[in-house]
Amino acid sequence: MKKWMLSVLAVLLLLLTACGNGDNEKVVNVYNFGEYIDKELLAEFEKQTGIQVKYDMYVTNEDLYVKMQQGGGSYDLIVPSEYMIERMIKEDMLATLDFDNIPNIKNIDPALMGMSYDPDGKYAIPYFWGTMGILYNPEVVQAPVDSWDALWDPQYENQILMLDSSRQSIGIALLKLGYSINSTSETELEEAKQLLIQQRPLVYAYQVDQIKEMMATGEAALAATYSGDAFYAVRENPGLKYVIPKEGTNLWFDSMVIPKDAVNKENAEAFINFLLDAEVAAQNAEYVAYSTPNVEAKKYIVSDMKDSEIVFPDLSKIENIQIFNDPGEMIVVYDRIWTDVISGE
Repeated sequence: MKKWMLSVLAVLLLLLTACGNGDNEKVVNVYNFGEYIDKELLAEFEKQTGIQVKYDMYVTNEDLYVKMQQGGGSYDLIVPSEYMIERMIKEDMLATLDFDNIPNIKNIDPALMGMSYDPDGKYAIPYFWGTMGILYNPEVVQAPVDSWDALWDPQYENQILMLDSSRQSIGIALLKLGYSINSTSETELEEAKQLLIQQRPLVYAYQVDQIKEMMATGEAALAATYSGDAFYAVRENPGLKYVIPKEGTNLWFDSMVIPKDAVNKENAEAFINFLLDAEVAAQNAEYVAYSTPNVEAKKYIVSDMKDSEIVFPDLSKIENIQIFNDPGEMIVVYDRIWTDVISGE
């Protein structure tokens, strides 16, 4: 009797395990920035593959990193920025990609692969890219805007928006001072900190996703922002202007990567391959309004986005383009600086 019961229990356990595996085979858990995908594409992927997409959103790379450190192993696909990818590679947090499962990689511009954050091109596939600059309303800001100095002009007190991002905002201060956005000099970083603290009384708000809406509706006069958000705002309010300051800019990349402990790696690769389809990538780019790295997708973009210099700038005409690197142990200093800036200390 006991042997019979043990046999039944063993069969039940096997069936439950098989059911669990079956569920895993039909799911992909995605963690991405907010407002960063056309949700219609999630339904289309589910329709084509039978794989359910469970989709969560975060605000900053730092939020993502903390989540992953605290047991974010439930995610199969994440979309960090370049410096965070470099950090995750160093900390052995990412899986190498099986490109046999991602044949649409052929659509990605080779010039945008193998960047400094993933030099061997084994871990990351670019999702969107762009520049960082100043979006402004020329009806309010009538003086020429060609420098990061404009964001420190006291005549625009309470009309300036800054990015709620330690790397981006500290990077802007470093560029204004003529330093590298990847500075590890405590002296230079202290100068950047003091510059941001000096600016703080002029800042109306520190935001990320909301900046494009606030500028489009005239809630502020100037904003440090990403090129894609600038294009969105200009589309909503054609009177706005976007400029890359003469001191230089950050050329940023958000890329698709798979956590090393992902349960549904092949499903994640299937989802990546789907997003790299030319027509799918075009639809996604039209929705998000950011620069796609997908060369073939450009053929299917039909809106004014296709010819926009904001979205697809001629990088050869921009001086001092810099890509964020992982600051290593200096991240503690960057975090402390940003905390002091936000708290006004």
